[in-house]
Amino acid sequence: MIRSLLTLGLYGVVQHALGKNVYLDWNITWVIAAPDGYARPVIGINGQWPCPQIDADVGDNLIVDVYNGLGNQSTGIHWHGLHQNYNGYMDGVPGVTQCELQPHQRMRYIVPMNQTGTYWYHSHEPGQYPDGLRGPIIVHDTVPAPFHYDEEMTLTLSDWYHVQMPLLVEDFVVPGDHAPYGGEEPLPNAVLFNDAINTKIKVKPDTTYLIHVVCMGNWAGHALVIDDHDMTIVRADGIEVEPHPLGPQYLRMTVGQRIDLLLTTKNDTSKNYAIWDGLDIDEMFVQEARSMPEGYNPNGTAWLMYNEDMPFPPAPEIHINNASLDFLDDVTLIPRDHLPLIDPIQHQLILDVYSTTVDGKPAYSINNMTYTAPDVPTLYTAMYSNEDESMDPSLYGDVNPFVVNYGDVVEIILNNHHDNLHPWHLHGHDFQVVQRTYPYGGYFNGYGNISATPMRRDTIMVEPEGHFVIRFRAMNPGIWMFHCHVEWHVEVRLMAILIEAPDQLQNLTIPDDHLAICGNNKASNWAPLPGPL
Repeated sequence: MIRSLLTLGLYGVVQHALGKNVYLDWNITWVIAAPDGYARPVIGINGQWPCPQIDADVGDNLIVDVYNGLGNQSTGIHWHGLHQNYNGYMDGVPGVTQCELQPHQRMRYIVPMNQTGTYWYHSHEPGQYPDGLRGPIIVHDTVPAPFHYDEEMTLTLSDWYHVQMPLLVEDFVVPGDHAPYGGEEPLPNAVLFNDAINTKIKVKPDTTYLIHVVCMGNWAGHALVIDDHDMTIVRADGIEVEPHPLGPQYLRMTVGQRIDLLLTTKNDTSKNYAIWDGLDIDEMFVQEARSMPEGYNPNGTAWLMYNEDMPFPPAPEIHINNASLDFLDDVTLIPRDHLPLIDPIQHQLILDVYSTTVDGKPAYSINNMTYTAPDVPTLYTAMYSNEDESMDPSLYGDVNPFVVNYGDVVEIILNNHHDNLHPWHLHGHDFQVVQRTYPYGGYFNGYGNISATPMRRDTIMVEPEGHFVIRFRAMNPGIWMFHCHVEWHVEVRLMAILIEAPDQLQNLTIPDDHLAICGNNKASNWAPLPGPL
């Protein structure tokens, strides 16, 4: 399978040269939608919601012209899981790799499709992707896959809220009448499959499907069960793995993760079968010492539809907080390329994460620093400083900056001094998962039983009062966000910035339209701004 043009050699270069441009013209707008029957404003694209799936072939260039037609909110689009090699100014994180795209402004993203697999796009402005601005990206290989399938389908999983995110965030961050204690994540009103409830997915008998599963949720993790069907994992976060039959195990996915599954349908059409998605809310509540409201249902049901004239059965009775459930430990998956554990370590980062308060509001700290958004995108600060200055973490302010050298093998040890779980996503990379504890497994005190060929992901869950250890080689100069993907926790600043080989960024050129949107932002002090587009 083709993963990155940096390692393709001549064949990959030729293939990339033959790739096509996939051009999209997007107007980000408000739309009224009712995915669970309750109508509310959502953020759509070109007047439509759900937002469209993007399909491309490896070697293509994705070109997206984005106009902010929201009127009352700024925006920016992140391409989750795509590495953006030497292309970090297209990563789409306001305050980190670009200025905010204000209402009535326009900019262009150009994203090389250098990785096959399942990814997704979403806004990285506060609260926008749970309000609807999100969609799958499927990058198809141009050579036959090492596994057989007949057809493809996409299945997105998400939680959904009747109240718009700005109001929910205000209640979460600032205690008030509706949330007197603050810091308690609001409960979702529904579980959506492909951004709808009562979703029926039509299938053919005796057909093998490659199912691209994308967890586009906002808070809790998801447990997926397809009743009376065997499933085999073949990719995780775009990484091909040795085929792993789930058997009796349940698939557990955290926010931001993607899994590709093979499923072969039955050879008759006499029944339809339930698809069950259970939110991790029980466990979240246990950790937060909260009780489940009476009658609240944290689960959702969809169906594999063999025959629309046959009944649609109820979901199986499953309780996600039952300790006897056998969840797949995704750390045990084996990459198909068997990439050995990268060694030796040149740069070890130890991140101790605590919950805290700032000015009476909930927040998080990493190594006793709480993230403060900079006036100028951190990437621009690095690019418009001299090489020596750029290597000094103090240049970047209170953004939890971690500077690493080009080519270093970097190990991140994250100790979660908090009684809840957090899905951590690293932009610009996938990483080897060296080890991870079970809940309450304690903080790093040495290595355990390390795989010789560790699983690689770009999003990984850390358990309550536990830790994980990840490794990657710093071969992608840029400014990369490392953050919890729970949107509530991003709001209270659970994030850090990896500043990778900043002394190699001075020769990059920010596109004119990216600089133009900065307006009176201090970025205008760093470089001349162009005239109107």
